[in-house]
Amino acid sequence: MTPLILASQSPFRRMLMENAGLAFDTRAAEIDERAVEAALAGRNPTPPQVAEALAIEKAQDVARRCPGALVIGSDQTLSLDGRVFHKPADMAEAKSHLTAMSGRTHALNCGIALVRDGQTLWSHVSIAHLTMRPLSASFIDRHLARVGERVLASVGAYQLEGEGVQLFERIDGDYFTILGLPLLPLLAKLRELGAIDA
Repeated sequence: MTPLILASQSPFRRMLMENAGLAFDTRAAEIDERAVEAALAGRNPTPPQVAEALAIEKAQDVARRCPGALVIGSDQTLSLDGRVFHKPADMAEAKSHLTAMSGRTHALNCGIALVRDGQTLWSHVSIAHLTMRPLSASFIDRHLARVGERVLASVGAYQLEGEGVQLFERIDGDYFTILGLPLLPLLAKLRELGAIDA
């Protein structure tokens, strides 16, 4: 079997793959995400296209250091009315993100790619739409005080697998996509490539 590598240090992505029974290693991708986005800017990409490009870049970066391995790259963008949100730099920005999303529906665009020896074998984008309930400023303050700086690790300043679920009134989309790894299309492609037992 071809060695399988996840180009991520995300504990959530690792957990999803472990729970699916996959044998793999992890390596952190060493890319400048904002530089990749800046290089794409001239083409006026959509948020899903940005997520897909970042996933490919991450997989390509790790594949260069791991010859022969099949490398999985994944990345997420969050978009609302054409604005792309990034991981908040601090708690004040986390509050700003939650305030902007309060009472509205945003999209989580999750790109995924498989790369081996510099060749992108496959890429895909899954999209989930999440509707946040109206949140008061005082609730946002109390919520952020409870969950703490963990929110800074998430593009939306929330973690749906934890207390962040209390922020929402509706979710349309795949749970794995929301956690950052569209597992069902990935497993289907790995089976097709003969990388896992079919």
